[in-house]
This record gives sequence, C-alpha cells and structure tokens, in this order.
Amino acid sequence: MNASFRPLALAIALTLPLAAAAGSNERGIDKSNFDASTAACADFYQHANGNWLKHNPIPAEYSAWGVMNEIAERNLGVLRQIRDAAAAAKAEPGSTQQKIGDFYASAMDEAGIEQAGIEPIRAELDQIAALDDRAALVALINRWHAQGMGVLFGFGKEADLKNSAMNIAYATQGGLGLPDRDYYTKDDAESKALRAKYLAHVERMLTLVGSKPEQAQRDAAAVLELETRLAKASLTLVDLRDPNKSYNIVAVDAANAATPHYDWNSLFEAIGRKDLRSFSLSHPLFFAEMDKALADAPLSTWQAYLRWHLVDTAAQYLSKDFVDADFDFGGRTLRGAKELRPRWKRAIEAVNGNLGEALGELFVAKTFPPEAKAQMLELVGNLQQALKARLKKLDWMGDTTKQEAMAKFDTFTPKIGYPDKWRDYSRLDIKRQHYWHNVRAGVAFEAARQIAQIGQPVDRSEWGMLPQTVNAYYNPLANEIAFPAAILQPPFFDPKADAALNYGTIGGVIGHELMHGFDDQGSQFDAKGNLRMWWTDEDRAKFTARTAKLVEQFDAFVAIDDLHVNGKLTLGENIADLGGLLVAYDAWKIATAEQKPEAIDGLTPEQRFFHGWAQGWRRLHTEQDLKLRLNTDAHAPARFRVLGPYANIEAFATAFDCKAGDKMLAKPEDRVVIW
Repeated sequence: MNASFRPLALAIALTLPLAAAAGSNERGIDKSNFDASTAACADFYQHANGNWLKHNPIPAEYSAWGVMNEIAERNLGVLRQIRDAAAAAKAEPGSTQQKIGDFYASAMDEAGIEQAGIEPIRAELDQIAALDDRAALVALINRWHAQGMGVLFGFGKEADLKNSAMNIAYATQGGLGLPDRDYYTKDDAESKALRAKYLAHVERMLTLVGSKPEQAQRDAAAVLELETRLAKASLTLVDLRDPNKSYNIVAVDAANAATPHYDWNSLFEAIGRKDLRSFSLSHPLFFAEMDKALADAPLSTWQAYLRWHLVDTAAQYLSKDFVDADFDFGGRTLRGAKELRPRWKRAIEAVNGNLGEALGELFVAKTFPPEAKAQMLELVGNLQQALKARLKKLDWMGDTTKQEAMAKFDTFTPKIGYPDKWRDYSRLDIKRQHYWHNVRAGVAFEAARQIAQIGQPVDRSEWGMLPQTVNAYYNPLANEIAFPAAILQPPFFDPKADAALNYGTIGGVIGHELMHGFDDQGSQFDAKGNLRMWWTDEDRAKFTARTAKLVEQFDAFVAIDDLHVNGKLTLGENIADLGGLLVAYDAWKIATAEQKPEAIDGLTPEQRFFHGWAQGWRRLHTEQDLKLRLNTDAHAPARFRVLGPYANIEAFATAFDCKAGDKMLAKPEDRVVIW
C-alpha cells in the first residue's frame, strides 16, 4: 500500500540519466549534441547538451526523458524477450521459468482483467465493509501488514543503526496518498489547487469501488482530513535525512503505553513474530497522532480510508476504468505524462517487482560478461586509491578523526554486476490466475521473507537493487557500494572508449557512491556501519561549515518559475557529486600516469573527462515532474548536477580556460572544498 516501509534514506541511489546508444558514436561523444552558441565557461550544461535537449522531446508516455530512459528502454527489449519466451514455454510446474511466464501472462491477459472488473479486490472490500468496531479495524490493519499490504504506517526489517550486524524491526511514519507531507501543509494557491484535484481523484476512485456519488464525496473529504492530520505529525524530508530522528528503540510495553489504542503485540502476533520484545518506534509524534485518530475518527472514516488505499494500490492491476483513473492523477496531474505506458512495459515492471532476481539472473547471462566485471573492479580499485590519497592529504581534519576515516575507508565493499547468490523463489506460488492475485502472492512472499529476518544476522550478500536496474547505490549500514549490471553497459561504461571518457562517466558514478560514505549522512556511520559520531567536535564543526557553503550554492539555483533547489534536502547528493568527480579525476590521472593521452575530435583528454559526466546528465522534464522532484527528490535537477560541482573544480576551469568572472567559475572565497 502507500505506507511503504522506509526507515530513512539508507540506500542512497544515484538516479542517473546515463549515456545511451542514441546520440553516441564510436568515439563516445557526439559533438552534434553541443550548443556551439553557448560558451563552455558560461553554461557548460547547455554547451555540452543544448542541441540534444532541443531535438529530443519528451515521449508522450514519459514525464521526464534522458539518457537513463534510453538505456532502460533498451533493457526492456531484452527483458521482453526473456519473458515472452518464458510465457510461451511449457515449463515445469514450480520452476523459475514457469513463474516468470505465468506472472507475465497474467499481466498481459487484458481480456480476463477487463472481464473480472472489481471482483479481484472484492474480498478486501468485504472485509472493510464488515468492520463493526475499532478492535476489528486494528485487526484488519494488522492482517494486511502480515500479507505485505502495509497500510497506515510502514513496518519492516532493517539493520540496527547502532548494531549493523543484526536486523531489527522498524515502524515508521506513512499513510499518505500524496507524495509528501508538505503537499498537505502548504498554503499557497498551487498547493490548494492540487489538493482539490486529489480530493476529486479520491472521490472518483471511491465511486469506482461502489460508493454512491454523494457518499464518495463525503468520504473523500474525510480521507483528506485524516491524511492531513497524519501529515502534520510527520517529519519533513529534510528531517528524515537525519538517521538519529528515525531511531527510537522501545520495549513493546513502552510502545503500547505510547499508543494505548494500538496494541503492538497484536501486530506481532498477526505477522507470526510473537517473540519480538522490542523495535524502533521510529517517529513518535506520528504514532501519537495515529493513535488519537484510531480513537476519535469515526469508524466510517477509517472504512473510507482503507477503501481508498486499497484501490489506490490495486488500480494499476485492475480493469481499464481503474487504470485510467489512476493514470489521470498519478501520471497526468502529478507528473505531466500524456499517455499511459504500453501494457507490456507495465507488465515487465510488475514482474521485476515480484520476481526481480529470477529475471535478473537471466538478464545478466545475456548482457554482462565476466570480463566487464573484472574491468569494473580495476576501475573501483583506482578510485579507492585516489580517495585514500585525498583522505591522507586533508589539511582541515585532525589526526584522530582522520584515523577513523581511514578505518572506514578500509572496510568499503564494492558489489559489481549481480549478487553472488540468487534469491530462492521456490516458496512463491504463481499461477495463470488474475493479475492482482499474483501481485498479492508476490508481496506476501516478500513480506514473509523480510519478517523472518527480524532478529537475525544481516545477510551482507543481499543486494538493494536488481541487476537490471539502471542505477547504483551506497548503503552506510554495510559500508558498501553497488553497481548493477544494467549501468555497466556501453557507451556509459565502454571497454573500447578512452580512459578519460570512462573515468568521467562510470568513474564519476563510482566516486559519487564512494563519497556517500563521507557525506553529511553517511559520515555519521563508522567502519562497521554503525551510527556513531566518530568525529571530534572541532572537525565536525569544520565539516559542517564547509557543507553549509554547498547548501547556499544550491539554494541559489532557480529550477522553474520562482522555485529554488532545496540545498539541505539535496546536500548528500551534492557532496557526493563534487567529491566523486574530484576522486574520479585523480583516479584517471593514476590510471594514465605512464601514458600520453591525445586529443580526440578536437577535445583534450581533460575536456573529454568533463564532457563525459555532463552528457550523462542531459535530461528533460515536464513542468509537473520537475516541481514534484523539487519537492521530494534528494537529488538536484540534472542541470545543476553539472553546473554546481564544476563551478568548484579548478581542473574544469583549467581544461576550458575559464577566467575570473565567468559563470562556471565560483569566486575563490565562495568555492566549496570538502574532500
């Protein structure tokens, strides 16, 4: 449901729009994408990408379009071949091929889905209608959590922030239908207009599940009022970046005392974990308000709330009237997309969400040879060497803190391509049944898998992303960086390309993820992945002063209309971009120390390095999508992920002969130097 488990921003993804085959050539940089009318030192993003941005309109099914989408589209073609073959095969019952094939076939059975209409969720609707008191309400919420349909709040397992070798349970704020709590609390005209559209959407969906129009109107208003209560008690996205604000270990008795109308023992019994004696009640203010609402909000309001969140979750798997209504608000209104994605693409995404590693194993066999993994490990090794040298040379950090930083550096673990062991799906029962029932089976399987791990040692071999995901991440609890196979493809990572380009592209990604270990959030975790302040007070104050300058720089960027980038929300990613590029540049110099790289197509090796990173960030957004990202995304818009770091990098200014007064060169007193 929409109360998905998210204790805090632990796995920090790159969300990279990567370079793709389209617009590239054998030399890796297509100069026809440049805007020759814009000087490199005036606006390098426009200089490097302007012609591409001009001639690549956003496809109707997308709300944003960049080179990441191009690679993802190419990968979808590979995945479609795998799934079509599985769906057509007469596979052995219980085999991975049978499960992939039957899940995909059920998702593609448009006639059957249309014929079923609302019936697939009839059982859940009947459960809601049968509620006759608050005890039954709590019991249903618990039962849905046990089945993987988390509602009202988030609940799941994650490593203990202060004992990262063990998994514990976290209960977190949630329960909202809009993207973030600020959508409920802002009082400007645009926010009010969006809430009115949301209200109409909830009303429409409640009508689709059988409510009469007048009742749906009243119920939608009650749902919005209830969600607004929850939103006002929720932490902001900036607050959620502080891991200390999502860690609150309590005994079960203490939790019950804090929420007298919600019995946590009843939840643990429902999920089959009566043995749990403590957990993280991560956001106490939220749960205090939730508890009050369980006591004083009318039962009819809770029934409307549950109906709404049920249909909001299920709509994309139901008949066309539900799918269209869901897209009208979530796709058109919130993001500005013009057309629904084709069914086969949506079906592939659903299989990814429920049988992801099974599909990933087949994807890796087709796309990621062993020699690519070996070359990536070499690149990572050079980046680590460069980072170590930078840490040793820091002149603003004292010896005590530096020793701890080096200890953390020594425990970095890189994961390349795919897991060493694949997930076992033998207990997941998939049939050629209705699409929604297979989705329910998938989420229940994953919920049971996660619940069983509470109180168990952390399995460090697990991955937080699928091999077919075009992305990368850093996890501070394991002090690991991971690069799925999908990101390690030509031309972004091209064994045939020159070193300058590869280090500017994939090297920048590696550096970015390494530097997350030392950003404002990751730097609070030690060499073992535990939340522990290993800095001296003096050194932490120096670090905070340096990062504050980066906040100011990004706060000044105007993305659209009068909307600025949120420097505090995006700080971790901005630190990682700046530090990562510096480390990648150093690593390139290490890798080519005994070589004499030459210019290619009129670009010096240094220029090709910086063009490599910049071309990976060419991206277009609809107005709605850009505003949504400014409100909710911890990453600055793509344009500023080039302009921001480059203005602080002396090597960039030298490569393009930028002079004092040029926009791409920050004044010496304003320049940010951290790592």
